Amino acid sequence: MAPRREHRSTKKTWLKKVPTLNEIISLATDPRKLAIPAGIFIIFEVILNIFVIEKVPYTEIDWKAYMQEVEGFLNGTWDYSKLKGETGPLVYPAGFVYIFSILYYVTSLGKNVKLAQYFFATLYVTLLILVFRIYSKTKKVPPYALILICCTSYRIHSIFVLRLFNDPLAIVLFFASLNAFLEEKWYWGSIFYSLAVSVKMNILLFAPALLLAYLVNLGLTKTAIQLFICGAIQLILGLPFLIVNPVAYLKGAFDLGRIFEHQWTVNWRFLPEDLFVDKYFHIALLVLHLLTLAIFTPGWITYLKSYSKLKAIEREIEPQLRKKEKFDTSAMSQLFILPLFTANLIGITFSRSLHYQFYVWYYHTLPYLAWSANYSTVTRFVILGIIELCWNTYPSTIYSSAGLHLCHIFLLFNLYRNTARGEKRA
Repeated sequence: MAPRREHRSTKKTWLKKVPTLNEIISLATDPRKLAIPAGIFIIFEVILNIFVIEKVPYTEIDWKAYMQEVEGFLNGTWDYSKLKGETGPLVYPAGFVYIFSILYYVTSLGKNVKLAQYFFATLYVTLLILVFRIYSKTKKVPPYALILICCTSYRIHSIFVLRLFNDPLAIVLFFASLNAFLEEKWYWGSIFYSLAVSVKMNILLFAPALLLAYLVNLGLTKTAIQLFICGAIQLILGLPFLIVNPVAYLKGAFDLGRIFEHQWTVNWRFLPEDLFVDKYFHIALLVLHLLTLAIFTPGWITYLKSYSKLKAIEREIEPQLRKKEKFDTSAMSQLFILPLFTANLIGITFSRSLHYQFYVWYYHTLPYLAWSANYSTVTRFVILGIIELCWNTYPSTIYSSAGLHLCHIFLLFNLYRNTARGEKRA
């Protein structure tokens, strides 16, 4: 009889471990329980990326050109105007050159593309870990919404493991910096941020909100130190090229006047080509960009001041609490994250042209922005679904480009209303 009683006891213990329906629903919907679903998604993404690499044909677009550009550098050409690939001149900062020079050697002079694909798959998984860590801290987005940044976007997987663009590397470094900032490791945050800019300058779209974050949280003197760190890294990385031909380096790596081709634009297809390339149109976009940033700035300052005050309170009371009484204050990270993500969205909305690989610039921030807007869950999914559809329409059409702009405007309008309310409450 003893063994039977032991069997019943074991069975009861096993039954207790089976989650109830309410627990499963809570695990899918409670932002405070995001860690477990995130871990499951990451494991799935590892498997999915391996499948894509092994089963889906690789498509050559820029990898050979990247390798040709860094090959010129490795052969002793440090004049930026003479570094070229089959798609044109080198148009990225020095950090890109150094990192892809390493990949050049690791991948047998750029010929082992499969190894490069696995490197980018590792980047993809690393990015997800960094993004989920932020989402877990902010407790803003329900776990079921993670499906929107995992598994569902063919375009994003293509950008990483089938196209090998440099944009993913810049975004990974940016999210590494953001994680450091949330841990109040400002020096490391500035280092990673500047490294991200050194790969591709689209990371500067976050800069207006980051500058406010520096000023509000650190004050003028310490902000100057952080800006010095960012600038010093750019100077050190670019120094070999600056010594040889400073004008060519600055013009090549940070060309703000670059003319894009109408045939590749994702966001302005509904415009006639002569208007698309007109310099006055570019000036108008810049003015709208700056005006929109100015409109949002008072609200961002309010958010960041609240974040700074809450952080100060946390530092003051935390030593007085015993470990068992420690409470979670990480949700205040929302006040830091939202201005940066919104600043980036503003920059993308008023970009002179978006190409397909640029989707990764803001893809992983979109669910956060959607759940920061006062829309119903259905509306959020519709907006994000239309954005995904627009980015997967190739070539872009009048309707896909117009739809993309409408979604951006809907998000920005609602985010501004929320920001304005927060400013009034303060």
